[in-house]
Amino acid sequence: MCSWCWGFRPVWLQLKQQLDPKIRVISLVGGLAPDNEEPMAENMRHNLQQTWRRIQQEIPGIEFNFDFWSKNTPRRSTYPSCRAVICAREMGDLADQMTLAIQQAYYVQARNPSDVATLLELAESIGLDREAFSRLMRSDRINDLLAEELARVRSIGVNSFPSLVLEKDSKRWGIALDYNNASSMLSTIRQIQK
Repeated sequence: MCSWCWGFRPVWLQLKQQLDPKIRVISLVGGLAPDNEEPMAENMRHNLQQTWRRIQQEIPGIEFNFDFWSKNTPRRSTYPSCRAVICAREMGDLADQMTLAIQQAYYVQARNPSDVATLLELAESIGLDREAFSRLMRSDRINDLLAEELARVRSIGVNSFPSLVLEKDSKRWGIALDYNNASSMLSTIRQIQK
């Protein structure tokens, strides 16, 4: 549910394809906002819409469906989506597919991924059993995995999203993001690999 992550997706996919096969890519959820049933404050709605417009200006080809803001009751609650990604990973190594489904639902289809009903539909759309997914989403196990993953993200120094961190020989490097071109990031990664 990170609009900058949505904007970064095309270049990230290009970068991943060009990475040395020896590099193991591990994607982690960031959990920007805990569970919350309260409608999003008007100033936050305005700020997020401005962010969407800024992303569209800075990253050619990235689109947002602004109908989201009139068709839904936005809430600042990303943990349900994080749980959904973890469930998809646990149920069949489908975290990337769930992430894309959530992003498309949110940014293209103007559906609310803070709503569990939306997440259940998305799980089913990527081939997961809806009832099993629903049970797992509500489980203590998934809450524990989410807490562990959020702690891991913080422990490696990630405080903004998206972020890229390369780990080599027990050292970590933050990779400066380029939302429009994979080559500079790839060059940095190759320099560190030497």
